[in-house]
Amino acid sequence: MIRLENINFAYRDEPVLQDVSFSVGPGETKVILGSSGSGKSTILKIILGLVRPQSGRVFIAGKDVTNAREGQLQKVRRKMGMVFQGGALFDSMTVGENIGYYLLEHTNRSLAGIEQAAREILDYLGLSQGLLDVLPDELSGGMQRRVAIGRAVAAENPQIMLYDEPTTGLDPISTLTITKLINKLRVEKGVSTIVVTHQITEAFEMADQFIVLHDGRIVFDGDTDGLLRCRQEYVREFLQPYLASVKSIPVGPTE
Repeated sequence: MIRLENINFAYRDEPVLQDVSFSVGPGETKVILGSSGSGKSTILKIILGLVRPQSGRVFIAGKDVTNAREGQLQKVRRKMGMVFQGGALFDSMTVGENIGYYLLEHTNRSLAGIEQAAREILDYLGLSQGLLDVLPDELSGGMQRRVAIGRAVAAENPQIMLYDEPTTGLDPISTLTITKLINKLRVEKGVSTIVVTHQITEAFEMADQFIVLHDGRIVFDGDTDGLLRCRQEYVREFLQPYLASVKSIPVGPTE
């Protein structure tokens, strides 16, 4: 569903990504780990076509979209749902309007049909339909993230979901809720998923396929077992705080 080949990207001649190649299969979840500034979020922007690499190729659902025009990219983006860091909801819109925004702008559904779709999504998220007319700043951080996921999946039942730091700043209960929701979408809807995070504990609960980025380069790409046994210096250093805090090692995503 997603394949990057030898991607190189720089801001003002400052390298951000260097020779990055990986793929995500149908229904697979891959977590991209790395410290701040390692290039994790830039990968999501390249997949969405928000920025273009200086070299390399990007494939979505088997199609080369590296040099696609904006009209072509719009069609490709309909296959994808994106949850931005912090949720990035529209502050002046209600929960229902946030969820229904795409449907209002890009479909011919009636207002009643959009409202019904928003209600169904709230149910799926485990949120009360009474939140339909509530503004985002009246919600907790965890609820805002769930609404952001709802807005992403409202589009056209996307085949691909992209998450940028979906649990950062949340309390443990909200973090667990978001983690379970990400896994629920993978299991029930079969979406291919990329999660960008530096939260190692949650990463192990969301996926069993990982990429570790360091200074814009992939220093690991593989499964849980391979990650835990990797001897690459940066990978060991990155995982050490987590390994020192647990007595047992998770073996994959929580259903």
